[in-house]
Amino acid sequence: MTETALFAAGGYRYVRGPFQYSGGVAAEPGFGIERVRFSRPLPMVEGFRAIEAHLTALDRPFTAFCACELRSPAPFTDEGFIAFNRVYVGTLERWGIFQDEENPVARSNVCPEIDPPPEPSFHAFCYTVPAEPTGPNFVIAGSGEATEAPGSYAERIVRLGDTSPEGMREKARFVHGAMERRMAALGVGWADASVTQVYTVHDVHPFLADEIVGRGAAAGGLTWYYARPPVEGLDYEMDVRGVPVERVIHTKLRR
Repeated sequence: MTETALFAAGGYRYVRGPFQYSGGVAAEPGFGIERVRFSRPLPMVEGFRAIEAHLTALDRPFTAFCACELRSPAPFTDEGFIAFNRVYVGTLERWGIFQDEENPVARSNVCPEIDPPPEPSFHAFCYTVPAEPTGPNFVIAGSGEATEAPGSYAERIVRLGDTSPEGMREKARFVHGAMERRMAALGVGWADASVTQVYTVHDVHPFLADEIVGRGAAAGGLTWYYARPPVEGLDYEMDVRGVPVERVIHTKLRR
């Protein structure tokens, strides 16, 4: 059974997960969720500063930060991913979010196959605001085709190295099931989603109709990023959200 907890300081509840991220978040009564995307990814340090400035301008505490979408140069090794995550959660600890190895913030972290950023960067972030939403406000964290169990990723990845149509179908089916379990834990479903995002460099068309559209996962369309999941060996990732307010902050192009 997927376990949830309340993060009262942020105005949201979350699906408990590993130290680096939660499985998803949903606004508590009296709060809504807003999303901001940077027009170009911002390096981690600069991105954290921009998020602090945005929340301060809105008179929201840093604990309102509830989800983010990252972009990295290339998939990490198992060890590299752990090291990166320890640096990432350091700021969340300073903000009063990450405590006692518990992290309520949902996250996706993927690697664009073309024109990747030179270092791990922020693509978008979400936060809570006082509001009386007319429907669910939630963000489901990205998940690849690996079971949540002890051991290396290579030991846990579904159909490791198999990118055949049937291999990709099984990977996708596993990921979609993870999305559904996380949504169910927060009391939402595909019908509540405003955006579904897929990340893979492999062909989704052989299973698009039955495994995605047919199960209701693309009612609002499907956004496909030509990108890889964040750890070597993973081939397919998805995240889902139901967020009614989304904005763009224009950032300068770096050369």
